[in-house]
Amino acid sequence: MAKHYIGELEQMQSLSLESKIRMTQTRIKGWYEAFDGNVYVSVSGGKDSQVLAHIVKGMYPDVPCVFVNTGLEYDSVRKKGIELADEVLRPEMDFVNVIKNYGYPIFGKEISQAIFETRKKLEKRGVKSNYADALRNINENELTMREKQLLGILKDNNGEYSQYNKERYLYAIDAPFYIGNKCCDIMKKRPAHKYVNKTKSRPFIGTMADESRLRKTTWLKNGCNAFNAKYPQSTPLSFWTEQDILKYIKINNLDIANIYGDIAYQDDDGMYYDDPLFIENMQLTTTGAKRTGCVFCLFGITQNQDRLIQLKKAEPQKFDFVMRGGKFNDQGMWVPDNGLGYKFVIDWLNEHGDLNIKY
Repeated sequence: MAKHYIGELEQMQSLSLESKIRMTQTRIKGWYEAFDGNVYVSVSGGKDSQVLAHIVKGMYPDVPCVFVNTGLEYDSVRKKGIELADEVLRPEMDFVNVIKNYGYPIFGKEISQAIFETRKKLEKRGVKSNYADALRNINENELTMREKQLLGILKDNNGEYSQYNKERYLYAIDAPFYIGNKCCDIMKKRPAHKYVNKTKSRPFIGTMADESRLRKTTWLKNGCNAFNAKYPQSTPLSFWTEQDILKYIKINNLDIANIYGDIAYQDDDGMYYDDPLFIENMQLTTTGAKRTGCVFCLFGITQNQDRLIQLKKAEPQKFDFVMRGGKFNDQGMWVPDNGLGYKFVIDWLNEHGDLNIKY
């Protein structure tokens, strides 16, 4: 049963930044006291976690910041993460081997998980090609929820077709490369869980509910302080918005990673202003990257099709490594080799999925 409801979240999101800061501090205090101060801030080098670290450190200077250095970040984001961190962790498996073992991260975590698990299941049944057709021929009663989503036949409690069906991505199950969702689990979450097990501390994480459906659902279930979750964590910025983050950075003059550029006001014509005369109808924005995350990741690429163009402009050598190389392995699957081989992957997706991913 949900702990909160959507109207409550919307009401909290509409509050002033000053009110949100006070509410965030209350949640930070509750988490800190619940674990007798044995807590830490998970910093990514991105602007959201930097804002959270600034608030937590302002209340409890001794709370450590922990950064997982995956090597997947923009250079300036990685440097900022190391700068903020009291302790730096590293994953045990590099990204090349994650792809070889678990596939390329494409579309989104839930979509790629459905594609990967369904294909592996079909392979265990002896299917070697035409996976989409093979899935269609399985009795509906034998299908998992994710398999029904891929076929577009999952229904909600009212008997209507679910809004979470993913039939538009079914074609990708026949790709000559694996698509998977494990990169974040292996490269970020696994080192963090080892740190938690070692120190018995519990994290503050700088995510917001409006960033994805999954994060919103998680907040509705657990609230900001997820004491009873499998991996307890506090997300005290959950009810903040992007505008809150940018305003906080500007007010407090935080030195964020260079990839974001400056924070300025933007009008409807895309013009930037440092201090506009009339700001009522203007929004704060970054003059550089809007979001960062892992630069090798294609989660959300259908909504942000220029992401690789941004990487090419910012870090051409890293872009070259991402795009070049690749080969077919002994099983006939495309894998990284002398580069990550993304050019082949993107060209296949553009051709067979009618996408327009630019590079």
